[in-house]
Amino acid sequence: MGLEMESMAASIGVSVPVLRFLLCYIATIPVSFLLRVVPGPQAKHIYAAASGVILSYLSFGFSSNLHFLVPMSLGYASMLLFRKHCGIITFVLGFGYLIGCHMYYMSGDAWKEGGIDATGALMVLTLKVISCAINYNDGILKEEELRESQKKNRLFKLPSLIEYFGYCLSCGSHFAGPVYEMRDYLDWTESKGIWNPSEKGPSPSPFGAAVRALLQAAFCMGLYLYLVPQFPLKRFTEPLYQEWGFWKRLSYQYMSGFTARWKYYFIWSISEASIILSGLGFSGWTESSPPKPKWDRAKNVDVLGVEFAKSSVQLPLVWNIQVSTWLRHYVYGRLVKPGKKAGFFQLLLTQTVSAVWHGLYPGYIIFFVQSALMIAGSRVIYRWQQSVPKGMDVAKNIMVFLNFAYTVLVLNYSCVGFIVLSLHETLASYGSVYYIGTVLPIVLILLGIIIKPARPIKKVRKEE
Repeated sequence: MGLEMESMAASIGVSVPVLRFLLCYIATIPVSFLLRVVPGPQAKHIYAAASGVILSYLSFGFSSNLHFLVPMSLGYASMLLFRKHCGIITFVLGFGYLIGCHMYYMSGDAWKEGGIDATGALMVLTLKVISCAINYNDGILKEEELRESQKKNRLFKLPSLIEYFGYCLSCGSHFAGPVYEMRDYLDWTESKGIWNPSEKGPSPSPFGAAVRALLQAAFCMGLYLYLVPQFPLKRFTEPLYQEWGFWKRLSYQYMSGFTARWKYYFIWSISEASIILSGLGFSGWTESSPPKPKWDRAKNVDVLGVEFAKSSVQLPLVWNIQVSTWLRHYVYGRLVKPGKKAGFFQLLLTQTVSAVWHGLYPGYIIFFVQSALMIAGSRVIYRWQQSVPKGMDVAKNIMVFLNFAYTVLVLNYSCVGFIVLSLHETLASYGSVYYIGTVLPIVLILLGIIIKPARPIKKVRKEE
């Protein structure tokens, strides 16, 4: 069996641990599908928890489940003993343990060298545990103090241990997301809300949407395997790269970022298929006639939306969608006082939390600071675009194109740090193109302070 695994791993250019993980990851598809036929909520919780534990053991070994048990226990204990403060307690303890694991395992180095560990799954679990505790905390707050998302997701009753374990370890999202809410998980297992067959007829068939996700996954993996040998990351520190001209170096940065993204598209497409087949990915019906089922809860990436984003502001809505939603609900939105508008500080702090969640590598920190600058610069261009008078369609289209070109340039420049991780390689790649992706957003932000677009004139109706 060992020799077979080694030969199979060598044939697709990965290590044996990565191949073992991929096989278990793909196994989440049939395992999640079987959740549809498991009778009753209690049995579903047991099956979800047990399948997650077994696949984690097969992927990462026995110690992985011990790691998962720590934040789960801390989160449940805080909800049980300190409800008034369980959200912030779980946030601090959950992130504290995750940071400790990041420091101990330094998973980014292992991933670059073909290894793998349970840290990625622990990252997803941490977000689930924190959101569950915060929503339980929200259950005792006054109605008028809550936003709409808080009202929708709050928990009035402490979930039972078996409900909690099933939610945390359900294998379809356990390895790489998407993150979803405890309220949705409970409604799904109990066939309530949109999962109630009596509301709009029988549950929709998941097969069409699942096949589409699987075809997308196959295409993404094929393209990634084709591109990755042509654009090795080590090239950034090789003398050959330094001999190239500015435009060739910039083009290589674009292709490196473009290539790396297809790996994530593949991973998230597999998760999407798993969640869809379980039924949990169903998110309601369209308003069209006849209505069509939506599967947005399972969707973690919009490939065309990322590659052709007209603005950097759109990227969090199309890339790692469910984590972006989590950050918006549990970090960004809660940093803004009621009646106040969010500013650059809230954006920067949210991106910093995202960086720490990914790991403590300089490349992650730099990338997410860069992304805050990128979004702020894109907002300036958008404000200028909106101030173009009606009738000047050519000028408006030019501004739209400039925002698109700006997003492509700064995104692919910035994401090199996310890929190479080390400070030396990140600065070397940025410096090779004269830090253009850092300078440009800062210049735009400063220009936005100086050149403020005129506000539209409000029409005043004369009293007759």
